[in-house]
Amino acid sequence: MKALFTMKLFSMTLLVGLVSFSLACGYSKRVTPPAPGTTPTIAQLNPPSATANNSVQLEVDGTSFAANAVINFNGTKMATTFVSATKLQTTIPATAIMNAGAVPVTVTNPGTPGGIYGGGTSPETSAPMNFTVN
Repeated sequence: MKALFTMKLFSMTLLVGLVSFSLACGYSKRVTPPAPGTTPTIAQLNPPSATANNSVQLEVDGTSFAANAVINFNGTKMATTFVSATKLQTTIPATAIMNAGAVPVTVTNPGTPGGIYGGGTSPETSAPMNFTVN
């Protein structure tokens, strides 16, 4: 019984020593948070409106669009074509413009991944601009 107690005490002492040694060596899992990304801005929508139940080719003009930026129509990500850092295009299906009213359009620049210890950039979304459905 005494040998079992001595063995447990030795094991516990060894474990505490290893943990202390690891911490003393500066082992750390610090993670760098992502930096803010570039925020896109929308200057105009072309066309600015459409008739309900009709699909429309939408052009979004603005600034700071990333090559992988996405147009969000009423909160839904649309298949987006990058034309330039100031122009994006998408086709809005008729099913997305069935009801008359104002529909918010935004552009999101996705974030970039960081390394093993974090970093990168966070995604950024523009202020909304309303598209009018008649």
